[in-house]
Amino acid sequence: MSDPVRKIADAVLYEGYLLYPYRASAQKNRLRWQFGVLTPGGDSTEPTRNRTECLFEPSASGGGELHVRLRCLQLQTRSPHDPDGSPAQELVVDGTRHLQFEEGVPRQIDAVLPIDELLRGDCAVPIVLPGTRETEEIRDGTGAVAGTLVRECWPVTGRIAVSLVDVPGPYLVYRLRLDVVNESACEAGAPREEVLRTSLIAAHTVIAAHPGTFLSLTDPPQWAEPATKECVNEHTWPVLAGPDDRSDLMLSSPIILADHPQLAPESTINLFDGLENDEILTLRTLVLTDEEKSEARATDPRAAGIIDAVDAMPPEILERLHGAIRSLRPAGAAPDEVPVFGTAGPAFGGTFGADSPAEMPLETTPWWNPAADSSVNPDTDSVLVGGVPVAKGSHVVLRPGRSSDAQDRFLDGMRATVQAVVHDVDGGVHIAVSLDGDPGAEMQLAHGRFRYFRPDEVEAVE
Repeated sequence: MSDPVRKIADAVLYEGYLLYPYRASAQKNRLRWQFGVLTPGGDSTEPTRNRTECLFEPSASGGGELHVRLRCLQLQTRSPHDPDGSPAQELVVDGTRHLQFEEGVPRQIDAVLPIDELLRGDCAVPIVLPGTRETEEIRDGTGAVAGTLVRECWPVTGRIAVSLVDVPGPYLVYRLRLDVVNESACEAGAPREEVLRTSLIAAHTVIAAHPGTFLSLTDPPQWAEPATKECVNEHTWPVLAGPDDRSDLMLSSPIILADHPQLAPESTINLFDGLENDEILTLRTLVLTDEEKSEARATDPRAAGIIDAVDAMPPEILERLHGAIRSLRPAGAAPDEVPVFGTAGPAFGGTFGADSPAEMPLETTPWWNPAADSSVNPDTDSVLVGGVPVAKGSHVVLRPGRSSDAQDRFLDGMRATVQAVVHDVDGGVHIAVSLDGDPGAEMQLAHGRFRYFRPDEVEAVE
């Protein structure tokens, strides 16, 4: 697995593993393992399997193979015991605390599947994660045994079912289906903490084609759109992975991502919350008391690593977390084509390095304060959609485009009411809507929360 893909896959693997403030006693860490949990077949509270379907273009020369890697966490209990062998909630030896906790052990299953074999029928790859029990002695400063830590895993079994089916049409393209199924035993009605012992946690797959390419599900070529819509994905979502110029890698994740996801280069620590702001988490961790940091370090070795890394973070790294500007101009634009967000010029006012700087007004309308610009009014502005003026109060049907994220695609065909027509600082127009029949619409309206679509992503209802 290439390094960029591994970093993203690791972020998925440990997303929500242990949340700030990283202490076992924190309420948010009492109910853990939120993403990608596949429970045994006897349990009905959470899914037993996930399904990935996407489109795959093989090499024109034929042959080739798919490399499949399943990655997950296996639950491991850690229990401190007194010197006489009796269990204890906490063991303190020479000032070092050892708490009872549940750890996650990373596991992976690899398979290389010839494409010709997949076309002849389903291929099943067994999942076998053995049970283990290990005892670690804890000695005090004199060398005497002051207690033990017992770590135990329970066996987990299942299978990965992979198949390729030809998609009818003039193009050589297959529909790839990959099912991850947990077939472990589970007692009916068992509490969740016991069910998790034989579950696949944070399960996700990485698929590599040798040779061949995968097609994006969110932005496929036009000819592939009908076949893309027939793909079924349950409890997981596949995206193109790796650098932008690669299409031979697919990451299927329980967290919805965009194609070619990347970690922010400013992020240097895995805080187990890739969907949160690193600066906020880092600053909050810095202000933990010594007692809180002590408990966090005793909670989990990975939590201890976070505390140590944050405490040792130099000022220049912390400053990088404060914010980043990815680009000050459109892609490919020359330095003298950077727009000034003001009132000069046909759109937002001239360019830096213009031939006649004196023509640019010294005072411009603040781009961050729409209320100061009398030329726009979200309550009365309108935009043409299919030749029909659409403004606040208009009714539309949502038609998210190919470049929309997966959550917007779920709204395809739903009716909505326009709440505002707004303009962004780049000159784009967006239609703010509320979903008709949404029981939470009234509360969202009270807070000014809407869903936004481009004019070409809606149909006007006359």
